[in-house]
Amino acid sequence: MKPAAQYRRFRTLLIANRGEIACRVIRTARAMGLRTVAVYSEADRDAMHVAMADEAVLLGPARARDSYLNIERVIEVARKSGAEAVHPGYGFLSESAEFAQACAGAGLVFVGPTAEMIKAMGSKSGSKLLMEKAGVPLVPGYHGEAQDDATLAKAADQIGFPVLIKASAGGGGRGMRIVHSPSELAAAVTSARREAKAAFGDDRMLIEKFVENPRHIEVQIIGDSHGNLLSLFERECTLQRRHQKVVEEAPSPTLNATQRVAVCAAARKAAAAVSYVGAGTIEFVSNGKDVFFIEMNTRLQVEHPVTELITGIDLVEWQLRVAFGEKLPLAQNEIKLHGHAIEARVYAENPHKNFMPSVGRIRTWRTPDQSNGLRIDAGYREGDAVSPHYDAMLAKVIAWAPTRDAAIERLNRGLEETDVRGIVTNIPFLSALVTHPDVRANAIDTGFIERELKELTPVAAPPGDLELCAAVAAILGEEAKAARAESHSPWRTSGWMPVGRRQRLFTFRHGQATEQISLTYGNGPATLSIGEREFAYAFSSSDDRRLDLTLDGMKSHIVAVIEGHELYLRTRNGRFDLHWVDPFGGEDEEQVGEDKIVAPLPGTVVALLAEEGAPLEKGAPILTLEVMKMEQTLRAPFAGVLKRIKCKVGDIVQEGVELAEVEPLAT
Repeated sequence: MKPAAQYRRFRTLLIANRGEIACRVIRTARAMGLRTVAVYSEADRDAMHVAMADEAVLLGPARARDSYLNIERVIEVARKSGAEAVHPGYGFLSESAEFAQACAGAGLVFVGPTAEMIKAMGSKSGSKLLMEKAGVPLVPGYHGEAQDDATLAKAADQIGFPVLIKASAGGGGRGMRIVHSPSELAAAVTSARREAKAAFGDDRMLIEKFVENPRHIEVQIIGDSHGNLLSLFERECTLQRRHQKVVEEAPSPTLNATQRVAVCAAARKAAAAVSYVGAGTIEFVSNGKDVFFIEMNTRLQVEHPVTELITGIDLVEWQLRVAFGEKLPLAQNEIKLHGHAIEARVYAENPHKNFMPSVGRIRTWRTPDQSNGLRIDAGYREGDAVSPHYDAMLAKVIAWAPTRDAAIERLNRGLEETDVRGIVTNIPFLSALVTHPDVRANAIDTGFIERELKELTPVAAPPGDLELCAAVAAILGEEAKAARAESHSPWRTSGWMPVGRRQRLFTFRHGQATEQISLTYGNGPATLSIGEREFAYAFSSSDDRRLDLTLDGMKSHIVAVIEGHELYLRTRNGRFDLHWVDPFGGEDEEQVGEDKIVAPLPGTVVALLAEEGAPLEKGAPILTLEVMKMEQTLRAPFAGVLKRIKCKVGDIVQEGVELAEVEPLAT
């Protein structure tokens, strides 16, 4: 155990991270009276966490390895800023034993475990050996030092397929692959090693038996420097995609009270094996009957808010108090479980394009009030830029309620009332996920999302009468604001004229479909006509992009955002994007052919998977890009021949650059 004398009270805290977690730490640190120092890369110069902190210091260029992962630079900045302690957040350097040691060597308090603890538990292979000695149940697997292909292949055969290969130093699903047969192993190991090396600087692999129909359950633990070690109940993190958690909840709806006691006791036993100090998570996989240790994360987890909401404990505050050298405020029997909490991760990604990351500037950022059991932890604001250089998570929407069903309802309402524009997000996908009947019934496993992906990403519904009428109201509302000084403007909200009536035709495009709606206004009530259908119509708008639309006496609350000719509407039927065909505004649209093999985002070419002249089936892999720390494989849009490759491994390419040319088969 680290001597208590090495922990001490401090007044200035540097947060060695960015985005949502940096903002989260700053809020608690400020509430505790601490001075906060943020760090940032050139890409994050105007980021939210920079604005929130008392001071902020530039680390370096946009690439993480030149800024957030540059240990020497972070230590140098901490010294110059007068920081006495460093909070690593999660990701980046949070599980780097080298960084923890560097902080200690520089006389800085590292808000987390010691380098020795990180080494012992941060290595998936090493921690499994340690857990085996401690008597904690393990999934059968290979955790040895030998890393040659022959050794790994032999181990996989002995374990029996399917197997799971994973990065020894990894996390977040990076460097992880499920392998169903011996023929798939070599390619999966090569890809996993490459991804692990890029993400963690360590390409060592371990192999374990893939548990069929697995559930992912983890226990939050925290220890102090006085020998106290507590568990704060468990979380269920089974809803995953590509081994990346999507929705998390606490407590687990899978465990009964007896199982809960047993898994929490196993977690404390695992952490006690290294006399753990700080916040951490013991992760288990379950087949519905047995529970096996898989790894320990020696840091705060993304999903820690659900634990906070069911216990009433601020985990960041407890981390800081442990770093002060204080004893934990409560004993194990004083930690009580209240209600149920569930969290959804909001990402800048497009579920309809294989969850491709989305970059750009956020033009609209609207979230509901954080009250009545709803909490939103965000790292972005309206006007912020989403960079291709880092993880694509924007925020977390978390809900608490006395029961699981009520918490899910509250979470879905929070998602439905969140509007982010300028980039594509996974919010509609999250709503579909948390309201799926099998999720409500807890009839899930870690492969659920992949199996149900088509149902969870339905084709966008066409706009109905309500949406078309709302689009007209939104346009008229904008025109009324612009012409408010002109008392005789024909586009006033009332549309009243002393004599006669006039008509105005509106045309909207949704995908390839075109819809027309006619407004009749003047002396008498205004009406809208769509085909043979006519509606008595009135509306009022406000400055916060909301309008009240009344059709035939029924009032609806609408959110409407107009950006040039593009309209975004949120109605009771969902979210809709329309294009207003302005008869006087002209059209300036570039049609991009879907058959081009172009870089969807800035990235690095990490693999060429086909050779020039090779015949290709539709969907055949051509090359792999690393984008936002994840690999994206670009595939043939149709059957043909790979005529030309216009890049090489290692090239850093910009968005829109053509990378390959495919010639269709002659018909």
